[in-house]
Amino acid sequence: MERKRCCVKLSVQPSRGLMDEKFSVSVQNVLPGLPLTVHAFYKCEGGYSWEAFAHYTANATGTVNVSEDPSLGGTYSGVEPMGLMWSLRPVPGSKKGLRMRKMNVQTPMEVLISVYQGHMTQGFGEQVALAGVVVERWYMAPGVRRIPITEGGLTATLFLPSGPGPFPGLLDLWGGGGKLVEYRSALLASHGIASLALDYLTPQITKETGKMVDNEYFEAAYRVLVQHPQILGSRIAMLGLSFGTSVTLRMAVYSQVIKLRCAVCISGSHVQPIDGTLDQIMIYYNDNADKTRFNEEQHVIWRDLLMPIPTDPSLKVDVGRLQCPLLLVVGEDDQNWPAYESAMDMKAMMQRAGNERLLTVLSYPNAGHLIEPPYTPSARASTFKTVSSTPQTLMVLWGGETVAHALAQEDSWRKTLVFLRENLYGGCDPAAATSSHL
Repeated sequence: MERKRCCVKLSVQPSRGLMDEKFSVSVQNVLPGLPLTVHAFYKCEGGYSWEAFAHYTANATGTVNVSEDPSLGGTYSGVEPMGLMWSLRPVPGSKKGLRMRKMNVQTPMEVLISVYQGHMTQGFGEQVALAGVVVERWYMAPGVRRIPITEGGLTATLFLPSGPGPFPGLLDLWGGGGKLVEYRSALLASHGIASLALDYLTPQITKETGKMVDNEYFEAAYRVLVQHPQILGSRIAMLGLSFGTSVTLRMAVYSQVIKLRCAVCISGSHVQPIDGTLDQIMIYYNDNADKTRFNEEQHVIWRDLLMPIPTDPSLKVDVGRLQCPLLLVVGEDDQNWPAYESAMDMKAMMQRAGNERLLTVLSYPNAGHLIEPPYTPSARASTFKTVSSTPQTLMVLWGGETVAHALAQEDSWRKTLVFLRENLYGGCDPAAATSSHL
């Protein structure tokens, strides 16, 4: 087999691409009927190692095509062209509760794709691969510019697409974990939308004053986009995930400054005291802490904190007043937030108000809370550090079945990009732009 090992050809095309771009993997020049394992290995910036693998049998021409041939077992089964990415998991013996997140978007994910003889499930590091190829996965396309923003007391990063512009803009809000998370904004800029990633729970100004930011902070971030010479100030969107949805809906409905062309809300809710500050919203959630549940593994389940959805109008954003298209993305197995129930209540509110034409709901059975850009490995549960004066590190259950969640991420991202392009590049009157069920 030594001579055969030298002849085995492993091809990955493209070997360099965006994180949301598919690649094809093929193995050639092996013996027909030979059992093979295709393996992916990634060492993240935190030093933790991740792997995925799948079992194949070479066909009569001595070839395996991962995009067309079924995996017979491993971290995924069946025909899954990108299974080697979305089924990545911590290698055996790793620390519990890991979640893969790219910290430095100016460098690529470097994933080693290898092929081994036999159907292996462990011990890859001790075996010699038949062939290997390093694949680069980027969040920033060539020419995308990363610009730190500190004006107006902001902790933010602006990503501008390649070229002179002007471009439509987007304000990007992550959830209750805080910190400045850049990778989704970088990817949006790679698709032609200037995106401002904003830290609003743990920004520098909060660290200095000990006080949470108010509505003016988000309006200041919006003004950065509106006033930028390479951004179309009349074509701005907001995108929020989890707690970021709470802020996005509040600003879209009640802000006298922020005028959006459209909004995207992922895995969130409209339930909050509408006259409350961010601090008071957090207090409202904490007041319901007795509704916290735990599964058999003692993972925290928070979805009941907002259940049942209140009927008191002072406790939920009046989406009936919304005047721009809204896309809701929800996982029906979300164990962290009642996103599906909230979406159904928002739909009913908008029906009663007569503005339901503005609403699109993408609802995914068996998908969980953390609906991210495609091919991001899902974490059904992971460690989570609360943002408070006395932060706690907990193991939180997000939900989601691996395959269904991966499909939801791929489908929702594609439809989100279509939704944003239609509404940010489309007609001139945002109120007249109606959403379609994509």
